[in-house]
Amino acid sequence: MSYVDDVLALVQKKNASEPEFLQAVEEVLNSLRPVIEANEEKFRKEALLERLTEPERQVKFRVPWVDDNGQVQVNVGYRVQFNSAIGPYKGGIRLHPSVNIGIIKFLGFEQIFKNSLTGLPIGGGKGGSDFDPKGKSDREVMAFCQSFMTELCRHIGADTDVPAGDIGTGAREIGYMFGQYKRIRNLYEGVLTGKGLSYGGSLARKEATGYGLLYLTEEMLKCNGHDIKGKTIVLSGAGNVAIYAAEKAAELGAKVVTMSDSNGWIYDAEGIDLNAIKELKEVKRARLSEYKNYRPNAEYHEGRGVFGVKCDIALPCATQNELLLEDAKQLVANGCIAVAEGANMPTTLDATKYLQRNKVLFAPGKAANAGGVATSALEMSQNSERLSWSFEEVDAKLHDIMVNIFHSLDNAAKKYGAEGDYVAGANIAGFEKVVDAMLAQGVV
Repeated sequence: MSYVDDVLALVQKKNASEPEFLQAVEEVLNSLRPVIEANEEKFRKEALLERLTEPERQVKFRVPWVDDNGQVQVNVGYRVQFNSAIGPYKGGIRLHPSVNIGIIKFLGFEQIFKNSLTGLPIGGGKGGSDFDPKGKSDREVMAFCQSFMTELCRHIGADTDVPAGDIGTGAREIGYMFGQYKRIRNLYEGVLTGKGLSYGGSLARKEATGYGLLYLTEEMLKCNGHDIKGKTIVLSGAGNVAIYAAEKAAELGAKVVTMSDSNGWIYDAEGIDLNAIKELKEVKRARLSEYKNYRPNAEYHEGRGVFGVKCDIALPCATQNELLLEDAKQLVANGCIAVAEGANMPTTLDATKYLQRNKVLFAPGKAANAGGVATSALEMSQNSERLSWSFEEVDAKLHDIMVNIFHSLDNAAKKYGAEGDYVAGANIAGFEKVVDAMLAQGVV
């Protein structure tokens, strides 16, 4: 068997109960075959792929906290420090009942390549817990976050591992975690990103992932003879990424007609009212079913269905494996020309392949949603320099980074005879930098 097949079999055997991680590894390694086959003997001797697919460190710990009724609750916390070849570990903290070690490993593995693509000196990591902040009081969230950070603080630091937000971890949670870290370690340093502006946060961080998604999508369309202006977009999710992707899409002249949350989805033919969405999600923390109170002519549907709406562009911005093969078929049938992933691995492998076979432009999450981590790295730079840049400065840097990411993956795909395959291009471009650093640093 080839080296890739040997390693895929090994990873399958060692991680059989972690389907999301196996999916991520399979997608990456299969797309890297041209690069690996060109260096097979060297990479095999150095066990390069075995080292790449095994985390440098993974930590699992209990998180006890007391709820408002005086009852002790116990959750599980994780931090996977996957690869530090090009810089300190960098990746978010996900708070959601679905979190397990396999999901954290898949996210950390993806983060290696995403962070490499930004061109900034950050390695790959991820963390989280099966704690659900929904429906919890501020005091309960604080109690959990303080307990979580009491253990996590011994594993992270400004030059070691710099976590950020993710699903379930917003400004409130980051604030509580930062306060506890500072209290225990007696250090005021940029150990977390996504902080509030009053204590070291960066302007444009909140908007960065959504804005960055649109900057890359716009560049991808432009380089393939399309203009984003006037296009109809279906978008899933209603969190930070989705809200600011919709905002930037509107600024660029496109019309977003759908959004979704875990209960259902909305369709507004006139274009989503973002002021209403921000009030619902950022102020009231309410469900999308209440959107009709603001726009009576809009439709609300329970369950799934966003990707069945006719569109030019689809932006899955909710969670992993939400865009299935039947959704891909519906998008193609409806004339969709581009899909760009705002979430981490939201498209299943068979759906991705179907879209690519049918000539739909497809930008994978590790490239398209890299704007968030890129701006987190810019926040790290500002913290290290004790400076604060203007919104315009950060946004301009973000725009340049996303445009450069697209051209990096476009050029990598062309270099290895896979023109137009942006999944392969993203993996190859991210891989080459990491591998060069790993080989230079010896067997570590």
